Amino acid sequence: MSSLPRSTPRQDRYDYIIVGAGSAGCVLAARLTETPGVRVLLLEAGRRDNSWQIDMPAAVGSLLSSDRFNWNYLSEPEPFLEGRRLAHPRGRVLGGSSSINGMVYIRGHALDYDGWARGGAPGWSYADVLPYFKRAEQHLHGSDPYHGSEGPLSVFAPDFERSPLAAAFVRAAAEAGYPLTPDVNGEQQEGFGRIDRTTKNGRRWSAARAYLRPAMTRPGLTIQTEALVHRILLDKGRAIGVEYSVRGQRQQVHADAEVIVSGGAINSPQILLLSGIGASDDLRAAGVQPIHELPGVGAHLNDHPDIVVQHRCLQPVSLYGINRGAGKLLTGLRWFIRHDGLAASNHFEAGGFIRSRPGVDFPDLQLTFMPLAIQPGTVNDAGTHSYQVHIDLLRPKSLGRIKIRSADPAAPPSLLFNYLMDPQDRQDLRTSVRLTREILAQRALAPFRGEELSPGPSVEADAEIDAFVRKGVETCYHPVGTCRMGTGTDCVVDEQCRVRGLEGLRVVDASVMPAIVSGNTNAPTIMIAEKASDLIRGKTPLERSDARVWIHPQWQIAQR
Repeated sequence: MSSLPRSTPRQDRYDYIIVGAGSAGCVLAARLTETPGVRVLLLEAGRRDNSWQIDMPAAVGSLLSSDRFNWNYLSEPEPFLEGRRLAHPRGRVLGGSSSINGMVYIRGHALDYDGWARGGAPGWSYADVLPYFKRAEQHLHGSDPYHGSEGPLSVFAPDFERSPLAAAFVRAAAEAGYPLTPDVNGEQQEGFGRIDRTTKNGRRWSAARAYLRPAMTRPGLTIQTEALVHRILLDKGRAIGVEYSVRGQRQQVHADAEVIVSGGAINSPQILLLSGIGASDDLRAAGVQPIHELPGVGAHLNDHPDIVVQHRCLQPVSLYGINRGAGKLLTGLRWFIRHDGLAASNHFEAGGFIRSRPGVDFPDLQLTFMPLAIQPGTVNDAGTHSYQVHIDLLRPKSLGRIKIRSADPAAPPSLLFNYLMDPQDRQDLRTSVRLTREILAQRALAPFRGEELSPGPSVEADAEIDAFVRKGVETCYHPVGTCRMGTGTDCVVDEQCRVRGLEGLRVVDASVMPAIVSGNTNAPTIMIAEKASDLIRGKTPLERSDARVWIHPQWQIAQR
């Protein structure tokens, strides 16, 4: 990345202070500084994103297993996963998690957003938010009622037919009776087809690259990296600034307009709690003086649990071999020279969305195909030609929480997700394993289908599948909801992302989602920031969309 604008603030007053240069923070910094004369300070705890590992799509595994650009959080022992502690990577770098994620571009289902609006977030229905998805997007296939072509965020549409395994998987889903869809982000999410990704010319296209880099020459933008935020400064019910430290040197800066917290679903509630905003009893227990009672801070933590079904591949058409030894070297060398080839892909090129049972009106399961099996909980392959399907439960009922352990801003917060606490989640994941096995048993995959590596052919009964799920569930890296938007007493922000009961303070990121979306969370987070940038500036909202949405005509009585 080109040199940063003023890495050390030359003043102690700004119009806006944005805490966190992740997906949302980068969008806000770019949009707010479009107005001449506006002064924005963007604070980021991590470093610059000038690394080939970030740029190379296939290097995502190294980012998730390293702490160079990653907070590397660890959950508390999860009581319904046999006490396992799950790793939760989150981006600590310009671009935040968009600089270390899997680059999958999924918006969720239209009915997710209609549910937000009905539940106390007016102005956030699908008709309201689709124009902001489009404004953000520069889609490979150009503009249409569902996609934009002039936005900062490059969205690449892969040709999964080039992968014999991915193409066979989609054909197998059709043989199992599921529909095909040309665009899971378009009119019809339900069905199988390509999975878009945020890459451009063979490189990751993070929020930092899409939004922040073009804004760096603006005189109103100051970026401070390696800035650990200690607390938000409050005075008489108003946020007036931020206290932070850089390499141990503590300083304060003040905001004439607003402080905007965009640290993500883990760090945003942590920062509010460190500032005395939250449940008073929990704050006192952590050694923090309560200032503003808001019990919803850190509550309603939700995530997509992920489980995989894996097979040995009978033909040498998987990624095995190109990810190790000479194959890895040649693949990487090609990318460094030409920025193409297998290293230019995230390899999540095909997948689908299905409903677990009749009576579910829109997909609650996401299946994503990968032409290589990875040992669960690691970044290591299965040691043979293989493939796997990731299964994600899209609207889990189990909820967790985030708490701070102490008043030390450098101490990681306590994370408890409570995966599988709700019996319906356990039932739905059990069903999802059976449905996925059915797809993988179809004729289209017969030339490739070797033995099932995981769960394994001996795992058949309900209790056996349940045990496999408990031992194998991992995070899908989609935490949301810890500063949720709405009108209830457990909500943290209103429909304009303003923190309830305080002035001059907003939260803008995935933490404000009233409910988790039915798909990956990065695209919705960017959309939230796009819309919030207009709310902050007092702009008229973009014109509502009238694009159609497909719902299975027999959803009440049919599973497919």
